[in-house]
Amino acid sequence: MKLIADHISKFFGEKRVLKNITFELNSGQCLAVVGPNGSGKTTLLRILSALIPPSSGKVQYFDGQILLSKENIFTHTGFLGPYLELYDDLTAEENLNFFSRMRGLKDDRSTWWNLMDRVGLGGREEDAVKTYSSGMKQRLKYVFALMHQPEILFVDEPRSNLDMQGIQIVYELLREQKSRGMLLIATNEEQDLAFADFRVAVHD
Repeated sequence: MKLIADHISKFFGEKRVLKNITFELNSGQCLAVVGPNGSGKTTLLRILSALIPPSSGKVQYFDGQILLSKENIFTHTGFLGPYLELYDDLTAEENLNFFSRMRGLKDDRSTWWNLMDRVGLGGREEDAVKTYSSGMKQRLKYVFALMHQPEILFVDEPRSNLDMQGIQIVYELLREQKSRGMLLIATNEEQDLAFADFRVAVHD
């Protein structure tokens, strides 16, 4: 898998958020997007994951020599950010089932339950998410992002709402992701940056 970002720029009204971001990334590599709060790190991740379009430039994904369509990109990617909301009145299992159907993914519960165990939530599958702490919700978001074992994973602020145990669990998952695919993170944390092979700096 290869990602090519070619002169990506983004405007919101007259305000320019990103200017001429260009890079290439291959499977087995990690890109870290760094910069001050509000400088466009999250916006760049959302553009790269095809959630929003750039104002100019283009993002291309290649599976070997095959250029992937936008629709196909979604089956290859997972996305996690602190602003992504869960349905508090549903159980973890109901949330997982709902989002898998929304994305057209297969019902792979053995993978889901393995991930729940990995993040320390085994046995809480049938509990309403509103009973989870903020750290538990963040761990559950990792289950959502990895539930279909994506080749490409986008993570905005990997350590958000996590205690030290949670951070160690997440770092192990991120190491595995990088070994089997591609990892893109938005962060300014030095420990997170240890994963990165390349950095892109954005400025406000």
